[in-house]
Amino acid sequence: MNEADQLVIIPVSGFRQMTTFIQLPRLLYAGLPGYVAPLDMVQRDLLLPTRNPFFRRGQAQYFLAMRNGQAVGRISAQIDPVAIAHIGEKVGFFGALDAVDDLNVVSALIDAAAMWLRERGMKVMRGPQTPNSNGEFGMMIEGQHELPMVAMPWHPHWLPGMMAACGMVGQEDLLAYRIFTGPDAEEAHLVPSSLRMGEGRLGSITTRGLDMSRLHEEGETLRQLYNDAWRNNWGSLPLTRDEMNGMISELRPLLRPEHYVLIEQDSQPVAFALVVPNVYDISADLGGAPSPMGWLKLGKRLLRHEFHSARVILLGVSSRLEGTALGAIMPALAISELMKRGRSLPYRTVELGWVLESNLPIRRLIERIAPQPYKRYRVYDRALTDDDL
Repeated sequence: MNEADQLVIIPVSGFRQMTTFIQLPRLLYAGLPGYVAPLDMVQRDLLLPTRNPFFRRGQAQYFLAMRNGQAVGRISAQIDPVAIAHIGEKVGFFGALDAVDDLNVVSALIDAAAMWLRERGMKVMRGPQTPNSNGEFGMMIEGQHELPMVAMPWHPHWLPGMMAACGMVGQEDLLAYRIFTGPDAEEAHLVPSSLRMGEGRLGSITTRGLDMSRLHEEGETLRQLYNDAWRNNWGSLPLTRDEMNGMISELRPLLRPEHYVLIEQDSQPVAFALVVPNVYDISADLGGAPSPMGWLKLGKRLLRHEFHSARVILLGVSSRLEGTALGAIMPALAISELMKRGRSLPYRTVELGWVLESNLPIRRLIERIAPQPYKRYRVYDRALTDDDL
């Protein structure tokens, strides 16, 4: 092999290489059916240590695969002290995996991430997640031709097929469901007509929307409920205050009171649901780096709320109601309330995800409306051994 054709994996350093790292997926995947470039601005919020609150506690290293002076792949490796404490094991993460259709490139990238994590004492590498499961989580297995969704990753069909050869073992599948809004979906939800908030068995139950004048206070209530509701869910990590504040600041221009359902029992929060509009609806035709005219179009679309799809990103029930009849009905009530409020919004579809394939109670509830998932993602592990050094 000519020396110029040799594959080299380099740690990212400096502004120019970081820019290449951020822009690489849209350069590699341009023209592939189903691929839509995310905004570089959104990716910078996700990846840059100066922008993502994750880096106030965690650390990461980014790598580029170079061949003939051209970038042909990328990967990240992350260590999250909150995750290690929560999981109770020295698990490090890999993420931001994107590459050309070449097993040598993908294998070299995964080996580089594994070595970096092993050198820092990690025993298992899990991913992809960027930077953890509160960011972009899982590798897309099915659904590449479907509408892209906010905060969900996209991967070409060849990457999953390479994972086994790279020592990766699938651990869990994550599912996403699509609900078409309207009367049919509301009727299919099958919430008993005898159950009405504030009446009968639900006499102590009330609900409200988002208080836009107190967004960060609302975020703290949501954070505490989420951490309580999903404390034992595989793959879920507790949201920190920094992460929630960052999420609220990022979502502020998109949010409306109807996007949030908080259910209270005797004035105490017991269940919640948060839906966010899909930014791809207004950015897909503008590319990752819009022109000045493109930014003007984006701003106008945002002000007019020209979205036609959305995603339920957070949904949960307080552990106080765990194992009770009231707790069992709460997710249905939350989703039903979101759908009712959605009558005043322009969304034609709403995505529910991600949902663990093993979470049968939630799946059964959702599948009353959407019988089959329309996207599937997978999370992999690789044991880190001395061979990774």
